[in-house]
Amino acid sequence: SIAILLYLARKFKTPDHWYPSDLQKRARVDEYLSWQHVNIRGKGSKLFLTKVLLPLLTGQPLSPEKLECVTEELNVVLKQFEEKFLQDKPFIAGSEISLADLVALVELMQPVGAGYDLFEERPKLAEWRRRVEEAVGKQLFQEAHEGILNTKNL
Repeated sequence: SIAILLYLARKFKTPDHWYPSDLQKRARVDEYLSWQHVNIRGKGSKLFLTKVLLPLLTGQPLSPEKLECVTEELNVVLKQFEEKFLQDKPFIAGSEISLADLVALVELMQPVGAGYDLFEERPKLAEWRRRVEEAVGKQLFQEAHEGILNTKNL
């Protein structure tokens, strides 16, 4: 949860870039963390549930209309994310990775795990993903997302 992440950042005095002491940068992180619950998390999770879990649980195929509707909802918030939060910066809070970037990418990996490559036609988003992966470490990133990226094996 967001509360636990913030607690851990404070308790263990993580490097400043994760949860910046600069009030403007911290406000950007806080703004994103508040916004993402019903936007990126809400729409990304909905696509994953609709495309992967519901057909698995019900044994019924997904209607193309339903998938199109859920995908369009996600596309709307992805555009907002790029325009409002990424803008022309390397990361959400500026030039360094923060908890906001980490949370954002984790949430975006759910639709990817459902087979929707949301980075394919979004070069700005794809470059941001590459920067986040590099900042975290590609191997750690792959390990952390191994389960969600292998849902097709269900």
